[in-house]
Amino acid sequence: MSLLWWLVVVLDLIFAETLCPMSSSDDKEGTSCGCSSLKRDHTKYETSESRPAPMQTPVEGPRAQTGQTSQMVFLQGGEFTMGTDEPVFVADGEAPARRVFLDGFYIDVHEASNAEFQKFVESTGYKTEAETFGDSFVLDSAISEATKSGITQAVAAAPWWLPVKGADWRHPEGPDSNIDDRMDHPVVHVSWNDALAFCKWMKKRLPTEAEWEYACRGGLENRLFPWGNKWNPKGEVRANIWEGEFPSKNTAEDGFIGTAPVTVFHTSKFGLKNMIGNVWEWTNDWWTTQHSNKGVMVDPKGPPQGTDKVKKGGSFMCHKNYCYRYRCAARSQNTPDTTAYNVGVRCASDTLPSDSVLVGNYTAGHKKGNKG
Repeated sequence: MSLLWWLVVVLDLIFAETLCPMSSSDDKEGTSCGCSSLKRDHTKYETSESRPAPMQTPVEGPRAQTGQTSQMVFLQGGEFTMGTDEPVFVADGEAPARRVFLDGFYIDVHEASNAEFQKFVESTGYKTEAETFGDSFVLDSAISEATKSGITQAVAAAPWWLPVKGADWRHPEGPDSNIDDRMDHPVVHVSWNDALAFCKWMKKRLPTEAEWEYACRGGLENRLFPWGNKWNPKGEVRANIWEGEFPSKNTAEDGFIGTAPVTVFHTSKFGLKNMIGNVWEWTNDWWTTQHSNKGVMVDPKGPPQGTDKVKKGGSFMCHKNYCYRYRCAARSQNTPDTTAYNVGVRCASDTLPSDSVLVGNYTAGHKKGNKG
């Protein structure tokens, strides 16, 4: 048998790990929305030296002056409890609770919007990985029948996820969709590599997982959500998640079937919007489920190498009975080139970029006045 024949067989096996023929079955993947099953390539790259390079080199040149500013808050840092001793998903590495000390940092008030990402693309000519690969993962119920008719495969572990040709940040549900009336919604279908390139262009960076969780907790210790443990205190809807029966029906009691504008819903004690729900947010850390709770860790940045990157916050596709990952301690992972309908980005920084506006300075949940 020829070498070419064996190569075709191996590639077919790799591809089959992710995709399978479409089925009408409503079988569910336990208590997961299947987000972590979305991988473009199941070939593992074990070190930072051997992993695939980004499709494009992140933009390093001067940022074009767009006349558009981003809002950031300064979090003064300090010591807090990261993780939990009461994990919902043990395999995700939510435990143990551990003490962490962070230096101060800046973080965006909200997720990057379509309008902000469009400025980046217009200024740089950047092409996302979804555009380069030619497809991305979209929720079955969000796709038009015309687009769906041409799809023959689904994600094996989560058949409500379909690989849609022509789905990208400009066309979230496929080639017959657009973002014309969603410019204030979070950009989606961005890979970790895309998120890194965007943040670098903004003269920012991706937050570490520890920074992200500190920001999410808003100065509260051992609480589930940025505001406490009660989901809708006094009946107030504070985040965008899936309501109804997943994945067949979203009753949209929060007002949104899919993503919501980046500035709606609850403002945390740290002045931040949508830290949970709406879209998953990439962090800079490589994925690991092994954490030490010995002593106090200072500015942890995760392992030096890995195969997947950590994402936090959950999304509009999360439901308590199905993917209860819209908690501050919850976490998930994907390969750096994975793109999907419910994954976006929020940037952080060590210093305040010249065209960003500081709107708050916080420590332990209390505003202290602006810091230049």
